[in-house]
Amino acid sequence: MTASPTDVYRRFLGLIAEDRWTDLADLYAEDAVVHQPYARPEPAVIAGREALRRRFAAAARLPVRLRPADVVIHETADPEVVVAEFDYDVTVPATGESFRTANVIVLRIRDGRIVSSRDFHDTDRLGAAVAAASA
Repeated sequence: MTASPTDVYRRFLGLIAEDRWTDLADLYAEDAVVHQPYARPEPAVIAGREALRRRFAAAARLPVRLRPADVVIHETADPEVVVAEFDYDVTVPATGESFRTANVIVLRIRDGRIVSSRDFHDTDRLGAAVAAASA
């Protein structure tokens, strides 16, 4: 039996909580597309599982830890689409800084794989923390 969209997204968040970034790409369809309209310095579109795999490998090397919190997943009239609202509790081990950011992701999940998402993250705040930790 194929996992529900809610189950797939909960698995996604669980992998982030466990710092298993390299396993995240396996949750995506081979031709998945991720839109990040608030990415900096400009909006990003990541197309394909292997491009996502490279992106997640880079995220694994960032000097921050992300822990999902206050997760609310909304099922929609479209059985393939869920909307997730959640926070990240962010820790910067090098400085001891910690803070919380808000996130919203709209996902389309088909046959147990993420086929598309629109990710709305506080990239300015996360970017500033990464820059400070890397300085």
